[in-house]
Amino acid sequence: MFRRPSARSAPAGPSEGAGRLDLAPFRRLLGYTRPYAWRLVLALVASSIGSLLFLAFPVVVGDLFNNAFGAGSTRALTGWAVDLFGGSAGEGIGGTTPADLNAIALVLIAVFALNAATTYVRVYQLGHVGEGVVADLRRELFRHLLGLSTRFFETRPTGEITSRLTSDIATIQAAVSNVLVQLVSQSVSLVGGVVVLFVINARLTLVMLAVLPAVIVAAAVFGRRLRKISTAFQDELAAANARAEEAISGIRVVQSFTAERHEADRYGEAIRTAFASALRRARVRALFVPSVFTGFLMGIGLVLWYGGRLALAGDLPPGDLITFLLLTVTVAGSIGAFTGLYSQVQEAAGASRRVFELLDARSDLPEPARPTALDAVRGEVRFEGVRFRYGDRGDAWVLDGIDLVANPGEVVALVGPSGAGKSTLVTLVPRFFDPVEGRVTLDGVDLRELDPHDLRHHVGVVPQETLLFSGSIAENVRYGRPNASDEEVVAAAVAANADAFVREFPDGYGTLVGERGVKLSGGQRQRIAIARALLKDPRILVLDEATSSLDSESEALVQVALERLMEGRTTFVIAHRLSTVVDADRIVVLDAGRIVQVGRHAELLAEGGLYRDLYEIQFRDVDA
Repeated sequence: MFRRPSARSAPAGPSEGAGRLDLAPFRRLLGYTRPYAWRLVLALVASSIGSLLFLAFPVVVGDLFNNAFGAGSTRALTGWAVDLFGGSAGEGIGGTTPADLNAIALVLIAVFALNAATTYVRVYQLGHVGEGVVADLRRELFRHLLGLSTRFFETRPTGEITSRLTSDIATIQAAVSNVLVQLVSQSVSLVGGVVVLFVINARLTLVMLAVLPAVIVAAAVFGRRLRKISTAFQDELAAANARAEEAISGIRVVQSFTAERHEADRYGEAIRTAFASALRRARVRALFVPSVFTGFLMGIGLVLWYGGRLALAGDLPPGDLITFLLLTVTVAGSIGAFTGLYSQVQEAAGASRRVFELLDARSDLPEPARPTALDAVRGEVRFEGVRFRYGDRGDAWVLDGIDLVANPGEVVALVGPSGAGKSTLVTLVPRFFDPVEGRVTLDGVDLRELDPHDLRHHVGVVPQETLLFSGSIAENVRYGRPNASDEEVVAAAVAANADAFVREFPDGYGTLVGERGVKLSGGQRQRIAIARALLKDPRILVLDEATSSLDSESEALVQVALERLMEGRTTFVIAHRLSTVVDADRIVVLDAGRIVQVGRHAELLAEGGLYRDLYEIQFRDVDA
C-alpha cells in the first residue's frame, strides 16, 4: 500500500502525544522560511526594537509624573532629553521647569513614532513571509499529490484532500508567520519588564509574580484540551467537505434521482457534528480567556493595593507606581500572549500533522533509481504470468495468470462479461498499478525499470467517460502537448472530426467547455479527447469502451476518428461495439481474470464458447 513516515519523522496522530506539545512539526515548518530568512530576521529585529520601545513608554510616563509633581529625579532614559531641551523658564514644583516636561513629552512622541515604524516593518515582512510560506507549501503539496499513485486517490476522498490544501494550510499560516516573532517580542517584553520592575521595587515585583504559577498551570490545562478538540473539529470538517465534493461533482446523478434532500441531510449531519466540536472548542476558549484574564486582574489588584501602601508610606514615588502599573499590564499582556500562542500552536499542530502526513505519503509504485531510457519505442507490450488483486477489495485475483503479447502496431480487443478484468488489465499498461506477480514489459523492458513519466509519454488513453478541464477547447486539445502550435491543434481536431462543430461555436477554439466539459455533448467531448490523444502522438493506445455511451450518429463520427488515431499504434480496445471487434487484429476473451479465448472475429465465432455467447447476446441485432 503506502509507506508511512518513519517513527522519527512521522507526526503524531490525533491521540498520540495529546498530553504534550509536539514541536517537531513546527521545526519542520521553519524549514519553509529559509527562502525568506532575511525578511524573517528583519521582522524579528523590528519586533524586538518595538518591544523595547514599548517598555520605555511606562518609564517615560513615570518620569513625567515624578517631575511634574517634584517627586523624584529624571531617569537616564529621559535625562538626555532634559539636558538637550531643558531651560530655566521658571522654577516649578521640586525644581522642575516646563521645559523639562516639554523635553520628556518629546521623548514620548519619539517613542510612539519609532514604535509605529517598527510595527510597519514587522507586520509587512511577516505578511510576506506567511503568504510566501503558505504558497510554497501548497505548491509542494499539490505537486506531491499529483505524483502519488491511483490507489492513493481511490482510498482518499477528494474533499478531504482539498481540505488539507485549503483550511489546514490556512491554519498553519498564522503559526508560521506569527509564532516565532511573537515568541521573541513577548520574551523581550516579559524579561525586560520584569527586570525593570525589580529595579523599581523588588518587593512589589515579587507580589505581582506570585500570581503567575496559577496562570501558567491554567494555560497548560486548557491548551491540552483545546488541542484535542481542534484536531477533532478539523477531521470532521474535512469529512463534511468530502461529502459536499461528492454531491457537487455528481450533481446530475443527484438531481436525476431527486436525492437533493438526502445529500443535504448527509452534509447537514456532517456539519452538525463539526459544529458540535466547534461549540466545545468555543466553550473551552470561553473558560480559558476569563480564567487567565482574572488571574491578570488579580495581579494588577495586588499591585495597586500593595503599591498604594508603599506610596502612602513614602517608599514609592507616585510616578514609579504608575510606571509599575503600566509595566505590570505589559508583563501580563506578554503572559497572555504566550498562552494565546500556546493555544494557537495547539490548534495548528493537528493541521500540520495532517498536511505532513500527505507530504510523507509514498506511492506504492516506486520509481527506479536509475531508470532505463526509452529511445525509439516500437510498441511491443507483453504480459508475463501477470496476477493482480486490489487488496482492499478482498483476496480474490482480478487477473490470474495472464500471458499476452501485443505486437507493434497491432489492435488487440478485450472482451468479456462485467468484472472479467478488462479495465484492470489495461490500467497496467501505463503503470497505474503494478502486478502482484509476473511482469509487464515494453519492448522487452519491465515497466518497473522505466521512469513512469517517460512511459506515460508514449501511452495515450481515451476512456469511456471523457474528462475535460474547465478551460477552452484549444487548451483541452493542447493538454496532449502543451507546446503545440495553433496549426497543430487545428490539425488534430480535423483528424478527430471535431473541427466542424468547434467552428460552429461563436468563439471557436476559444470556447469554454465548463467544468468537466459539461457544456459539450458526449460525442463532442469524446472527439476532443481523441484530438488530445492525436496531438500527443503516443506509440501505445488504450481505448476503454470509448464509444459505448454514444448515440449512433456520434459513434460513427468518433469511430472514424478512432480509426485514424489507431493507425500504426499498438492499441488495446475494451470492446463493446461490434465494429471495433470485427476490425481487431486479435480478440482476447477474458472471464474471471483469465484468458479463455484468443483469435479473430470469424475464428472465435466458429470456435464457439464464451465469445459466441457474448456475440449472440450483444451483437446479433447489430449484425442483422
